[in-house]
Amino acid sequence: MLIIFILGFVLALALALVLTPLVKKFAIRIGAVDVPNARKVHTRIMPRLGGLGIYLAFTIAFVAVLPFLPFDLPARDANFMKAFFTAGSIIVLIGVLDDRFELSARVKLLGQIIAACTVVFGYGIKVDFVNIPFQDSYSSLENWIAIPLTIFWIVGVTNAINLIDGLDGLAAGVSAIAIGSIFTMSLIMGNYPVALLCLLLLGAIVGFLYFNFHPAKIFMGDTGSLFLGFSLAMLSLLGFKQIAVVSFITPLIIIGVPLSDTFFAIIRRWVHKKPIFAPDKGHLHHCLRELGLSHRQTVLLIYGIAAFFGVLAIIQSSAAINEANWVTFLVICVMMFVLQIGAELIGLVGKTRRPLLGLIARLRIKPDPTRGSKP
Repeated sequence: MLIIFILGFVLALALALVLTPLVKKFAIRIGAVDVPNARKVHTRIMPRLGGLGIYLAFTIAFVAVLPFLPFDLPARDANFMKAFFTAGSIIVLIGVLDDRFELSARVKLLGQIIAACTVVFGYGIKVDFVNIPFQDSYSSLENWIAIPLTIFWIVGVTNAINLIDGLDGLAAGVSAIAIGSIFTMSLIMGNYPVALLCLLLLGAIVGFLYFNFHPAKIFMGDTGSLFLGFSLAMLSLLGFKQIAVVSFITPLIIIGVPLSDTFFAIIRRWVHKKPIFAPDKGHLHHCLRELGLSHRQTVLLIYGIAAFFGVLAIIQSSAAINEANWVTFLVICVMMFVLQIGAELIGLVGKTRRPLLGLIARLRIKPDPTRGSKP
């Protein structure tokens, strides 16, 4: 099995290296290019549609290794994979059309909802139970809760990746780290179908990153960011819903970077009385650039943050399996503290809004200037 997994990864990587330059030529030919504006950091016209290379490399590699799998796919996993590729193809089609014609936000959202509904109603895949935090039990969900929750999860995570796609290699690298985390936990849990999908997708992303890391030769566009977000949403559904003792918080930790950036963007716009969907230059990568970091330094720092979240997720997941609930509580506390301190330090909500840092400053014990002085 190890050999098949390694060969699958290498095949996906090689296919991405071959297909991405072809996709680049295709993007230029059909006019799927990104024009610089006030919100973007690049200064020249760039071909996008690079996500098509990731999708094709991943799909072709999966079809190639499928006949050689050393294990039988359970009916549920086979059904999931059909849903994954069917709805994923819808997402890719939406992305391709947007990269070429710049669809409106409403049209893209409608397409994402259609893809999510395909997963839920077409293949019957949904979050049908929720783990009760800090207890070795779970509660079944009624359809009127499970169905909208699943659709919201898929659409939300899909868009979270799209929002951080602002620097060369950023969204691809963060997605790769998150997928690597899911791969690690899937091996720990013995969930080999998920591990295989993660490894193939990881290979395709790494191959694409060769052309996408700064200075980028091609952008992934919405084709890539939407597909990677959708993939993360789906892989986390399959990877964790079968394990009753894994807390519901694990998938949220894995994609902590894009989700937290999205959360603080909503808070920032609400505080400043701006429309929630209005674009701005207050995202994590914008703030880090304002602090004087170079393009590469910013991307690598965010990679480090994503890796930190990935390690937390693996620790939390392993602890949950071993019923060490206190570790879950500790991980959540550490994550929330780091998120809030980091957001205040770099000004994700506002340069002057630092409630936690202000509280720490007020609680700090100041030295008595008269102590030690002679009477």
